Amino acid sequence: MVASTYGIEHHGLTPTGVVHWNLLVPELIERAVQRREGVLTADGAFVTNTVPRTGRSPDDKFIVREATSEDRIWWGKVNVETTQAVFDNLKSRVLGYLNGQPELFVQDVYCGWDPDVRLKVRVVNHNAWHSAFVRNMFVRPERGALKDHVPDFTVLHAPDLSARGVIDGVTSDAFVLVHFAEKTVIIGGTKYAGEIKKAIFSAMNYYLPEQDILPMHCSSNTTGDNTAIFFGLSGTGKTTLSADPGRALVGDDEHGWGPNGVFNFEGGCYAKMIRLSEAAEPEIFATTRRFGTLLENVVLDEDRVPDFNDGSLAENSRGSYPLEFIENRVHDGMAGHPHNVVFLTCDAFGVLPPVSRLTAEQAAYHFISGYTAKVAGTEIGIKEPVATFSACFGAPFMPSHPMVYADLLVKKMAQHGTTAWLLNTGWSGGGYGVGKRMSIQHTRAMLNAALDGSLAAGKFTVHPTFGVEVPTACEGVPKEILDPKWTWTDGDAYDDTAAKLAGLFADNFVQFADGCSDAVNAAEPKVHR
Repeated sequence: MVASTYGIEHHGLTPTGVVHWNLLVPELIERAVQRREGVLTADGAFVTNTVPRTGRSPDDKFIVREATSEDRIWWGKVNVETTQAVFDNLKSRVLGYLNGQPELFVQDVYCGWDPDVRLKVRVVNHNAWHSAFVRNMFVRPERGALKDHVPDFTVLHAPDLSARGVIDGVTSDAFVLVHFAEKTVIIGGTKYAGEIKKAIFSAMNYYLPEQDILPMHCSSNTTGDNTAIFFGLSGTGKTTLSADPGRALVGDDEHGWGPNGVFNFEGGCYAKMIRLSEAAEPEIFATTRRFGTLLENVVLDEDRVPDFNDGSLAENSRGSYPLEFIENRVHDGMAGHPHNVVFLTCDAFGVLPPVSRLTAEQAAYHFISGYTAKVAGTEIGIKEPVATFSACFGAPFMPSHPMVYADLLVKKMAQHGTTAWLLNTGWSGGGYGVGKRMSIQHTRAMLNAALDGSLAAGKFTVHPTFGVEVPTACEGVPKEILDPKWTWTDGDAYDDTAAKLAGLFADNFVQFADGCSDAVNAAEPKVHR
């Protein structure tokens, strides 16, 4: 146990109980079991339950409006403001709660592998398993560096403390309050561990653009001299396609693009467990059989073996494990400047080309749009494809206007000769219920051709509605698949559906138009009203 000379009294904490500094994961899990915070599986992974909150609580997140940051925040439905008084009241309650606990756990870690730009982070909480989560998910300093660790950002985490809704100036019993001037986040009323990592991701998204560094909600892999980054919302194939035996994983979720190239923010992975199979994702599945992995809301059978097909506790069941559990990885969490940026979408309307090349302005437009589509059955009431947009493929974590991040993306692409691709992993030959889901073999072939440069060397045509460049040939892919209209039996129906999707893009982009350049606005698909 190594304690920093910068004590927790600097955060207003004067605990009466024992304070555990920077315990390693094995001891934290042992303590978590002793404290009945969870149980071990038959293979030694730790399992806990965060019900009723088994995912993020976006309606319970607020940013304190104050003079030093208010002009840099894009206030609205995502970045909802609160007051200093509300923050002070809830922080006082959090401090009082933590001070009264018999045990506190402190973790001093880094967010970011690049030593030139990483954030020094401190997390204080009262559950051993949450402390183990922090140690899994962030970059762990050398033991000798802990003594001098002075945090750049601090999380005060009291998951068992509930707010009193409107009495405390919030919306429910859960709260996530970010104060950029005080460099502090307070969290309460929710045990879902993902709130911790996303709070720090939000901080990185606030601070890094000032340093000309692009924070990204993406995965990344590399061959050593050929790096790629993958943006995509849930269900688009981001994890699956970035896990490639021929390319080493840089990271699966959060990265920065700075002067030294791409770097992972995290020291671990936080993977979805629902319907996980050994056949489809062997490396991730193997982590669930190791001591040190933390499983949230995974159901165990009578022999304490995880049943990943059982979603009775949560469809968003999760597993947290250190990067060291993935053999095919980049060991220092860093890679070169990317040759390719890939935007992944699952187009359930079946009209976007399976692969297309984007101009810089189109890259900015699609980055800001962050499009995919939900299909029937994914949510109650959805009977046909529904377009879903999330700015920068991570709107809940982006404090500034999306164009701030898009400008950085386009600037860095120009500096390093990076090519942008739109890869559709959704439907072909018609929308959901009529056409078929794109073959993973064909998607892999198109992705590989994009990453190795052979696709860019070929010929392209311009799509009449979306304006993107569509390749006329790709090895291993039938020619008729490349132009989506060819796969439809009714060409007029294709044109009508493409126009409908173009209109949805345009309607969504209205909210961003005033903050974007004329060139980016002009990259909008052609809408025929």
